[in-house]
Amino acid sequence: MRIAQVSPLWEQVPPPGYGGIELVVGHLTDELCRRGHQVTLFASGDSQTLAELDSVCPQALRLDPNVIEPAIYDVLQYKRVLDRADEFDMIHFHTGYSALPYAEMLTTPVVHTLHNGFTLENQEVFRQYGHQTYISISDAQQQRVPELNFVRTVHNGIAIEDYPFITKPADDPPYLAFLGRLSPEKGPHLAIEIAKRTGWTLKMAGKIDAVDRRYFTEKIAPHLDGDQIQYHGELSHHDKVNLLGYATATLFPITWDEPFGLVMIESMCTGTPVIAWSRGAVPEIIAQGTTGFICHSLDEMVAAVSQVKPLNRQHSRDLVSRSFSVSSMVEKYEAAYQKVLHQRWVQNGHRVPAPPLAVA
Repeated sequence: MRIAQVSPLWEQVPPPGYGGIELVVGHLTDELCRRGHQVTLFASGDSQTLAELDSVCPQALRLDPNVIEPAIYDVLQYKRVLDRADEFDMIHFHTGYSALPYAEMLTTPVVHTLHNGFTLENQEVFRQYGHQTYISISDAQQQRVPELNFVRTVHNGIAIEDYPFITKPADDPPYLAFLGRLSPEKGPHLAIEIAKRTGWTLKMAGKIDAVDRRYFTEKIAPHLDGDQIQYHGELSHHDKVNLLGYATATLFPITWDEPFGLVMIESMCTGTPVIAWSRGAVPEIIAQGTTGFICHSLDEMVAAVSQVKPLNRQHSRDLVSRSFSVSSMVEKYEAAYQKVLHQRWVQNGHRVPAPPLAVA
């Protein structure tokens, strides 16, 4: 197939540090190329890809201090996609609701993967374009606005080989890990409370967006002592894997309905189980009592810390290999593309099944 992948411009593909959407887009794009598809990636100019790269900005917008109106580049990117639309059999947007009015103008089949959560405001926008075709990244996400035209759920996947398996966590001292954007919905303040109530060392890492700077200053920074509560900034992939892999457990104390939570499978892939709040996609990802603990209160999360060490770390690795690999993810996306093309074939009045996906 000739496929366009349209990524957000805020981060490069793949991201050097934090950036879950761009990591998934990078894996999807490269694996489609390896499978023989002709893929064009619309992303920032510093992206690294096996596909043809088409960009309207030289680097990730977050890294460019000269960018005053980042939304301008989104418009330019969508214009570029529209101009080239006839070159593709499928256009796959990863950019959320901002793409919807532009997708309405296209005759080329389109699918949107919804990587972010629903809010009261954006739900109204999605309902206005509910007839467009969507892919959810968890069943929990799909259930929030079930009236949208969802073609299927495709769980995110990671490259297993990029996450070395750590058979034994660090013990000098043993520690808990928190990895993610330092924002209220990710719950780093709750991770700190868990560490203090259990007496464990907590190692935290992740980016701080401008909108979360006050939260960090008021709720996180006063607790950072460089000893029990540590903040290691925004890490490279190698350092991120080490932080997760040598932890006894990774804390995932989210305060919102996270549509997926990539850090959970990244942690489990290294062998480290996850202690998570039961919201959003958490029950679809963690095997209770086997690869971690799904909790319904802060007290349960505190209690789980003392129960996590006996868990077999190989079980966490095996679950990710079975269910959350890049290969598994891409196979499901190929099946989704096939379904969308078949639906278009039928809508256009054909009475025979659509032809199978053509491999370039």
